[in-house]
Amino acid sequence: MNHKKFQSLVQQLYSTVSELEAMFPGRHFTPDGHMVGSIGECLVADAYDLKLMPASNKGYDAVTATGKQIEIKATQSKSASFRSEPEYAIVIKILSSGEFEEIYNGPGRLIWEEFSGKPLPSNGQYQISLNKLKVLNNKVDDLKRLPKIPKNP
Repeated sequence: MNHKKFQSLVQQLYSTVSELEAMFPGRHFTPDGHMVGSIGECLVADAYDLKLMPASNKGYDAVTATGKQIEIKATQSKSASFRSEPEYAIVIKILSSGEFEEIYNGPGRLIWEEFSGKPLPSNGQYQISLNKLKVLNNKVDDLKRLPKIPKNP
């Protein structure tokens, strides 16, 4: 994949959003839903050298070269949702520059433990704030994180 081209396209998308919002004050054109999820999955797969699974794969979005199953969550809001305990999770916040901020990179167990003893919400998804994920991320040993793959300039 052409990393620079992908980043440029994401940047163009967010630039278009800004222009539309300037043209129509009070209207929001923020990408959401499937688009944010797909952009996030592709950004993470590229940055961590992961193989993406087919869209809507149950339980995980990508695998490492060694077969580790990775659930990828991308957001532009203040929280992320989980339906089940992932083996491994990477949660990111997409930036308008086409880059992303890594919020959490580590074992899914740490996240899932936060829901222990809580009833499953009616929509079937537990919510966790990005702030809480950042706290959990600080507890992850660096050896248990997926390393980013350096990109050529």
